[in-house]
Amino acid sequence: MAHILIVEARFYDHLNDMLLAGARAAIEAAGHSHETVTVPGALEVPGAIALASDSDRYDAFVALGVVIRGETYHFEIVSNESARGIMALTLDGLAIGNGILTTENEAQAIVRADPAQLDKGAGAALAALAMLELRKRLG
Repeated sequence: MAHILIVEARFYDHLNDMLLAGARAAIEAAGHSHETVTVPGALEVPGAIALASDSDRYDAFVALGVVIRGETYHFEIVSNESARGIMALTLDGLAIGNGILTTENEAQAIVRADPAQLDKGAGAALAALAMLELRKRLG
């Protein structure tokens, strides 16, 4: 049984509730355990994963959050840099499922976050578990 850390950027509570529900359900359905930590925004997710990876308590990680385009360039910075940070950690050998949604508007985020629709929280959890399995097989 693997122990998974879910790191959520808790900026949009109602959207994160849906992402978390999907991720937790997928992890539990696969027979694994999980913990959740919350960070202020998507930029802090890679840092939290890096800190947690030093503890050897977690086998894989799920990154969750929502970034919705606004009127400024901030959207691109947050979207690109959070993805870059997660990718760097993945290339260092961590099993991470990236469920940070980057959308044009809230309606798109709802469709993607809702477990009854696209269920991207579950998708991120399943990606983390798949990467963990691949690391075991190839390592």
